[in-house]
Amino acid sequence: QIRKNSFMNIKLSKVKKSKISDVDFSNLGFCKYYTDHMFICDYEDKSWKNFRIVPFEDLKLSPACTTLHYGQTIFEGLKAYKNDNDDILIFRSDKNAKRFNISAHRMCMPSIPEEIFTDSINQLLNVEKDWVPSGKDNSLYIRPLMFAVDPYIGIKPADKYIFMIICGLAGGYYSEPVNVKIEKKYTRAISGGVGYAKTAANYAAALYPAVEAQKEGYHQLIWTDGKEHNYVEESGTMNLFFVINNTLITPPLGDTVLDGVTRDSIISVCSELDIKVEVRKISINEIIDSLDKGLMTEAFGAGTAATVAPIKTIGYNSKNYNLPKIDKSDYSQKILDYLNKIKFGKIEDKFGWVTKL
Repeated sequence: QIRKNSFMNIKLSKVKKSKISDVDFSNLGFCKYYTDHMFICDYEDKSWKNFRIVPFEDLKLSPACTTLHYGQTIFEGLKAYKNDNDDILIFRSDKNAKRFNISAHRMCMPSIPEEIFTDSINQLLNVEKDWVPSGKDNSLYIRPLMFAVDPYIGIKPADKYIFMIICGLAGGYYSEPVNVKIEKKYTRAISGGVGYAKTAANYAAALYPAVEAQKEGYHQLIWTDGKEHNYVEESGTMNLFFVINNTLITPPLGDTVLDGVTRDSIISVCSELDIKVEVRKISINEIIDSLDKGLMTEAFGAGTAATVAPIKTIGYNSKNYNLPKIDKSDYSQKILDYLNKIKFGKIEDKFGWVTKL
């Protein structure tokens, strides 16, 4: 059912038979299963219209669709959780809405009102509430996206767009601490580019160097600045954190680094956990020197998919540097535990991050 307090006139078309009985809830993987329905609306004549929740199915697009040729597409990623009372809790959808529009502006796409962004998520999850899994490692991954649909081959901003939301089930993302390699040749983003936007081009550009690193036994790359390759920026789909001399250090934002929601959340909760944080540039030389001297005790990535992904090995110039084994008293584990308690409604949400359906 569509909630009566929705300000949108949403048309609901339900599936005849749910796919939920096909799900192995003991082995969810990451987005191996998609829910029964998806939200869609259209941008035409300079306004958003045709709000609908329909069965999850393939799309019909013109072969001349501008997105297929010129990549005018953006997306977001956030999660919903189920607490002990079977309430559905959505984490920081307002922050995702703001970032979505930052990406839209950079890609010459129309903004979408934040209330449409957040309420469409709420309404879709109200229909799909049975799909939100229980369990401390499980969640429903929510993927809003927007793309151009003009049937026109020509390099210009499109006139028509689709905004839609699909949802997939998510279990644990990384089963063990990861190996990463500092990248000195390839570049994820350059100043003046689209590195701070959550657009498909960034991820496509990263595929080849990431695959090459995986052949060497690494899970992900640590990207460095595109100008000199002297300063670290982010890793794969995650922001980076290092613990050096009992201080948590993370690179600053800019037009080459994504403003991660998890990154922002970690910096905020450190005040509650009495963890000293520095947001500053960190060079490769500082990282290697601190590893050589045993001053770096932790390193981890942070993102919506994994929340916190501890790093066990950093590779650089054909040498691997191993970090100490993760302990529950480490900063990464304290932060992960605190964030999970907020997400699952175990403790008070002092930051106002959680929306309860």
